[in-house]
Amino acid sequence: MAGIETFLDESEKAKRGRRRLILSILLIVVGIHVFGALAAGVLVIARYIFPPPATFVVTKDIRLPAKQREHKMNMAAFDAMTPKPTFNDKMQSMQPAPFALPELPNLPMDQMLPLDPSAIVSDQVSSLVGTAGTGGGGEGAGGLGGMGTGFSFMGIQSSGKRILLMFDISASVTNKAAASGMPLARIKEEAIELISQLPASSRFGIILFTQNYKVFREELVPATDPNRQAVKEWLEKNWTEAGTLSGGVTNPKGFVGVLELAAKLEPDAAFVVSDGSFQDRAGGSIADIPWKSLQEAVMESLQGTESCTLNFIGFQMKPLDKREMQSIVRRTKGKLREIK
Repeated sequence: MAGIETFLDESEKAKRGRRRLILSILLIVVGIHVFGALAAGVLVIARYIFPPPATFVVTKDIRLPAKQREHKMNMAAFDAMTPKPTFNDKMQSMQPAPFALPELPNLPMDQMLPLDPSAIVSDQVSSLVGTAGTGGGGEGAGGLGGMGTGFSFMGIQSSGKRILLMFDISASVTNKAAASGMPLARIKEEAIELISQLPASSRFGIILFTQNYKVFREELVPATDPNRQAVKEWLEKNWTEAGTLSGGVTNPKGFVGVLELAAKLEPDAAFVVSDGSFQDRAGGSIADIPWKSLQEAVMESLQGTESCTLNFIGFQMKPLDKREMQSIVRRTKGKLREIK
């Protein structure tokens, strides 16, 4: 206990000694910090006064590899462009086989297109040159010229792949055609000649009408050899120069009803052979069809489908009929030809 009391009851000399010790420690610590700060300042300033020498180091060029997925897709697209291998070798037998192959089934040959090389070449050329045909002109039936979809019928040049022919075989047309030096029999031959020259890619149809009408088919048919033969037989059977059409469809609307039927066939080129005088029995008696009604029927039927071009061949037309029909065909970008 005495030692503790002695320690606590220090003299003034001991207290001064501790103060000097503490002050010395503080001065040493402050000196160390001041020396460190001066050294750091000298090093920083020396870096600006004495810069390090320039060194040249070659670094490795890092290139990222192509994406594997995109590369595979590009290679697959490139492989798809290469032509596929073809095998032209045919199976041949030098001696009878011990077994017999089954017979081929009966195929509907009438519905198949003929493998005519000229027709195939004409169709391929048509797809290259468009509708710029080179058919022959003149009063006869011009051919297709082997190129395009252009053709000429009775002196009118036109184009299209869905062709409809409408013939007025009434008594007035029969008499005027005979007086003009082109009887209906010759017109029938012109129609057959035109159909015989159409490429297999084309379609055609025929309507015969007076007040009633007869249609070859309910739709336009391909210009195949069986259909060409069928329409020839149909014309031989139904074509008449008597001025009346027996067994036809009753049609009180006259030529307006024929136009409505033509619209259902959806042609892109139509020809009408008549004298420009049309009547109907809508009121119970025979009366002339107003030209305004005919114009509205053409615009609503033929022009309402696929902008069909309407061409007209008229025999000894009256001036008023010619003027009105000329206005109608011009609206459809068609042509009119009068045979006097």
